[in-house]
Amino acid sequence: MARFLPFYITSTLLTALIMTSCSGHHEKDFLQAETYICPNNMAEYIEVLASNEFMGRAPFTKGETLSIAYLEKQFRALGLEPGWHDSYLQEVPMMEVVVNPDEQMRIETQSGLIQLEYIKDYVAFSPRVSPETHISEAALIFAGYGIVAPEYGWDDYQGIDVKDKIVVVLVNDPGFATGNDNLFNGNAMTYYGRWPYKYEEAARQGAKGLMIIHDSPGAGYPWSVVTNGARIPKLYLEDETGYAERSGIEGWFTTEAATKIFAHAGLDFQSQKNKAAEPDFQPVLLSARLKDFSMKKSFRYNTSQNVLGLLPGTDLAKEVIIYSAHWDHLGIGPALNGDSIYNGAVDNGTSLAWMLEIARAFTRLENRPRRSVLFIAPTAEEQGLLGAFHYVQNPAFALHKTVANINNDLMLPLGPMKDVMITGYGQSELDDLVKEAALRQDRYVVPDPTPQTGMFYRADHFAFAKAGVPALFARGNTHHREHGIEWTAQKEKEWLENYYHKPTDKYDPETWNLEGVAEDARLAFYIGWKLANSNHFPNWKEGSEFKAIRDTMMQKQP
Repeated sequence: MARFLPFYITSTLLTALIMTSCSGHHEKDFLQAETYICPNNMAEYIEVLASNEFMGRAPFTKGETLSIAYLEKQFRALGLEPGWHDSYLQEVPMMEVVVNPDEQMRIETQSGLIQLEYIKDYVAFSPRVSPETHISEAALIFAGYGIVAPEYGWDDYQGIDVKDKIVVVLVNDPGFATGNDNLFNGNAMTYYGRWPYKYEEAARQGAKGLMIIHDSPGAGYPWSVVTNGARIPKLYLEDETGYAERSGIEGWFTTEAATKIFAHAGLDFQSQKNKAAEPDFQPVLLSARLKDFSMKKSFRYNTSQNVLGLLPGTDLAKEVIIYSAHWDHLGIGPALNGDSIYNGAVDNGTSLAWMLEIARAFTRLENRPRRSVLFIAPTAEEQGLLGAFHYVQNPAFALHKTVANINNDLMLPLGPMKDVMITGYGQSELDDLVKEAALRQDRYVVPDPTPQTGMFYRADHFAFAKAGVPALFARGNTHHREHGIEWTAQKEKEWLENYYHKPTDKYDPETWNLEGVAEDARLAFYIGWKLANSNHFPNWKEGSEFKAIRDTMMQKQP
C-alpha cells in the first residue's frame, strides 16, 4: 500500500527536486559555455588590435576608427545587441590639449637662481582653456601631501592661503610613507594619494599651480612614464567652463629637482618629507619663487567612442552586470630604438581578448541569464579613465540597477597562475565570489602585494567604484603554476621596466602563453554568471570609502 506524506512535505521535496534538477541543468549549461573560452581566439584578437596598422589605438586617430570598427564587428559576430540605445557606440565628447611649456623653469631662491630643464627635471601642463599661461613671481609653498581628509583628521591646507602660490606636494599619502597601518590605509594607497585628487584639491584651495614630487616607489611607476604622458597630447572630458576652476599649472618635479630647490631655500628635503607624514605637520613657505614661466597651448575638440555590446536578460533585464576593458593606448609617441608605435598588446590587448571571450561564453549559454550583461570597451583610459567616467555620468542602465563592474587591465601573458590577485582586496563582497570561483580552479586568492602603487584607482573600474557601484579588478599575477612566485615577480618587474607604456609592448606569438588569461576569463565568467542568475546585490564592505555612496543610492531608489 502506498504511503502518502503530508502535502507540505511532498510539496517541499518536489520543489527541492525541481531546484536540484534546474541547478544541475544550469551548471551543465555553464560548464558547456565556458569551454568556448579559447586562448587561440584571444591571440587572434590581440594580433589585430596590437598590429602596426592600428597605430597604437589613440583616440581621434585612424587607430581609433579601426579599433571601434573592429570591436563592433566582434560584438555583432558574437551575437551581442547594441548596448547604447540602438548603437554599439556611445559618443564621448573630449578636448585634446597640446602644451608647449618653456624649456626651462627659472626659480629664484635665497641662494640664487635655479634653472630646471623640461623633461629632465619637470613637466607641466593644464586643461585650462587659454592660448597661453604665463606665471611670474609666484611663491612656492610646501604643503606636505596636499590632502584634506576629514575622516582621517588630516588637513595639509589648514591655516594657509595658497592663492597666487605654487604648491609643492609629495606623491602618495602618509600611510605609505610611514608604513603605519593606523594612518590612512597603511601601505595601501588611498585616493588621496593619487595625482588627480591632488590637482583637484589644489584648485579648490585656489592655488595658482601644483607640482607633485615624483618618486618611483610612491608613484608606482618610473619618471619615464610621467614624461611619456607629458609629451603626447592630453585629453580631457569636454567641460562647459573650459576648466576655468583648475590651476594654471599642473605638473611634476623629479625628486632630484625638489631636493635642489629645498637645499637652495635652506631646507633639507628628506627632513621636510619626514615631517610631512606627521599629524602635526605645518606647511612651509619656501624661500623660493617661480620667476617667469609660460606655456603655449592649442585645443582641439572631438568625439571619441565607447564601444558597448549587450546580452539582454530575462525577468531581471533592467538589472545589469558590466564587464569592461579599455580599447585605447598611447598611439604614436617618442621613438625607442627607431620604433614610435605604442602597440599596447598587453596594455590593453590581453584584457580586450579576455572580455571578448567572456562575451563568447555568455552568448553560448542555452539559458539566457536573468539579468542583462553589458560589455564595455571604454575610450581614453590612458588619459585618466575618461571613457569610463563619461559612461558612469551617462549610463545605459541606472547605477542603482548596476549590480557590479568586473574590469581588467594589463594581463601578462605568462601562462596559468595558481593565484587570483585582487587589487583592492577587502573592499567589497565580490571578493567572496572570487574565492568561490578560485576554489573551482584549484587556485587561491591573494591581495595585491603592491597596494602602495594605487592600482585600484588607476583602471576603469575606479570610475564605477567612485560612483558607488561595487567593482572588481582580479587576475592571476603572483604565482605561476610551474615556475613559482619569485619567477613571476621577476617577470612582472622586467615587463614593467622594459615594456610598460613603451613601443616594445608588442604581441609575440613565440614567447606569449595566454592560457592564464583564458583561465582568468573562465573565472570572471563564473562570477558574472552567478550574479546574472541571482537577485542579490553585492555591496561594499564596512570600512570601504564607497559603501556610504552605495547605501544612499540604494535607499533612495526603488
